[in-house]
Amino acid sequence: MGNQFESLRGQLLLDGGKLHGSFFHRSVVLICQHDAEGAFGLVINRAADNKVGEMILEDLPESIQETPLYIGGPVQSGALSFLHSDAFLPAANVMPNINLGHSIDELCDLGSSFSPSMRIRIYAGYAGWSPGQLEAEIEADSWLIHPATSESIFESSPTTLWAGIMKRKSWKHRVLADSPEDPSWN
Repeated sequence: MGNQFESLRGQLLLDGGKLHGSFFHRSVVLICQHDAEGAFGLVINRAADNKVGEMILEDLPESIQETPLYIGGPVQSGALSFLHSDAFLPAANVMPNINLGHSIDELCDLGSSFSPSMRIRIYAGYAGWSPGQLEAEIEADSWLIHPATSESIFESSPTTLWAGIMKRKSWKHRVLADSPEDPSWN
């Protein structure tokens, strides 16, 4: 019998300490889609130095223009993705009450809505894996799997998210989180 596929959709991937020198060094990636054809995720802890309105030339609502832009990954840096949450999203496609979108029109509609409980994060680029690639990287201990929460996606500080999660995992992970970003600084 072969191995049964297990989707990681709605889970976080954390650099387990083996990705130094790569784009994914100390990154936290939310897996948004994962099936036998591959995986799609967004790095949720890497803010860009720009607001969305500085980078997207569309006529966007002011609330969206003033939203910080995040770097979702190294693939297609011009591709737009966004995560949004609200008190009740019955058609959420990532995890309960968290939806992934790519359409400028949908983004404009969200920016024009008046829901006080809506949260949104907008990303340029994404992380992608071909069939079996992510599973092989996990098998090689490049990634640690951690449950995603709405708080980790929308409320946590991107600059401290990776270390904060690592410190809650085990003493080995706390040591890694407290070590200098460049091991040669030791």
